[in-house]
Amino acid sequence: MSQSRTQRGLYPLAPAMGVLLLCVTAIAPLNAQTHKVATPEKVVRAVAVYEWTGEMAKPAASRLIPVSLYIDSKLEDADVYLARPVPFALDTGNVYEVDRAGVSLGTLNLVFARHLVAPAMATTSYDNGWFGYGKFIPPAPPVQSTLQPSRTLGVITGIDEDDDRPHFSARSATPGTGDAATPTAGTSAPSGTPANDPDRPTLHRSTSTPDKTTSSNSSDTPANDPDRPTLRRHSPQEADKSSTDKPGGSDDVASLNDDPNRPLLHRGKPVAALTEADIPKLNGLPRDQDLHQLVAVSDAANRMPHDFTRAWQDEAEHQAILAKMQAAARAQLAAYEAANAPAAIPVVAPATPVTRKTTGKQPRTATPQTAPPAASPEPLLEEQLTGYMLSYGGAPTYVYSAHTDGLGPALRFVTVVAQVDNNGEPEIAIKSVTDAAHLDRAPRMKLVDVVDAEASNRASLLFELRAQNSRQFALYRVIGARADQTFLTGSTQ
Repeated sequence: MSQSRTQRGLYPLAPAMGVLLLCVTAIAPLNAQTHKVATPEKVVRAVAVYEWTGEMAKPAASRLIPVSLYIDSKLEDADVYLARPVPFALDTGNVYEVDRAGVSLGTLNLVFARHLVAPAMATTSYDNGWFGYGKFIPPAPPVQSTLQPSRTLGVITGIDEDDDRPHFSARSATPGTGDAATPTAGTSAPSGTPANDPDRPTLHRSTSTPDKTTSSNSSDTPANDPDRPTLRRHSPQEADKSSTDKPGGSDDVASLNDDPNRPLLHRGKPVAALTEADIPKLNGLPRDQDLHQLVAVSDAANRMPHDFTRAWQDEAEHQAILAKMQAAARAQLAAYEAANAPAAIPVVAPATPVTRKTTGKQPRTATPQTAPPAASPEPLLEEQLTGYMLSYGGAPTYVYSAHTDGLGPALRFVTVVAQVDNNGEPEIAIKSVTDAAHLDRAPRMKLVDVVDAEASNRASLLFELRAQNSRQFALYRVIGARADQTFLTGSTQ
């Protein structure tokens, strides 16, 4: 009987405990998901290559070659994306930042774009596809402050009830009141008061009421500044229309910009007034000594600069890395020469010299031939070695390029990309060797620069793949001494 009562006493609690556990289970996820989920950022970012000849501030000729467009979380070919008919990345008014390893060197304001078609009989024109043309604007120099220290030091005079209390007057009329003292006849102000200090700041009450009309249309608002960097530049008509649409604006209030006699201050011709005659276009493919290349980036948002350069600790480290990269480049050149050497001609071994017996004389033997001295290593010309930190906490990445002397098959180009391991030895991620006579079989890899193509604070290597009569641009992501090609443009010939 006691066992049955115990069971009768336990079973009614089981449904209640089940309901309680179900309520706790149902409430726990609600409390765990009370945090706010931020909307993912929509990144629209275009990457191009800016080429020019002459000086950078005043180029003799220039052009912008669209490369990639990061939109909807993927990379698109900027040369053909939304080409209706001009591609989206080359719309007039777009502003590009010309960067070196992520640091801005100036802005390029696009004025017009042209689609060039190479002639049918052209061999090395490299003018085929969409190109943008604009005006390069160097960064403005830093503004120097004109403030100067006062030549006369301020002096606090007068004694009140509290000696430690600061005073704004020379002497109070009544101790403790703080009122200004009225000087009596025949007295003068204390000699320590800097009344005639020309650098002493003063406050003056305005005697006129500000005009509401002029304040609403202040000329200090840089609405129509042609040099203001924006992704899409607005025309003066659009800017005036947007200002009248704001609360408080009216059509009867005329803008100061509508005055045809209003004087304007411009250094040179404004960007909005430039034409094709004002911007010299770069044609063909100049020599490497004359052609300059940099990465240009256009982004819909303002982002903090990120310097991807890896500075050398000292010259000893620079020379040590250079020696290792030279050794790796020479090994690649030797392998390329061995694989592309012409078929060896069989060499007939010389006959064994025959000795003749003579009476009273020693037999004659052949004189042994000495081995030729080892040839000195072939010199590497126009060497370039640059170090980068492509990501936070990543290994340093080094890019080495050079070429040999000669013409045709004797002119060989070598490019090596490596990351250094824990022992200080380079691990090769990219290796490329070709010669001037076989660029169509293996294009030359020429580094343009590094660029953050997705606005992810991770840089990729932007290479130009130059063939005999055409070229392409490719992005490579290097992680753990392994390189992956993430994007490749169409062929420009």
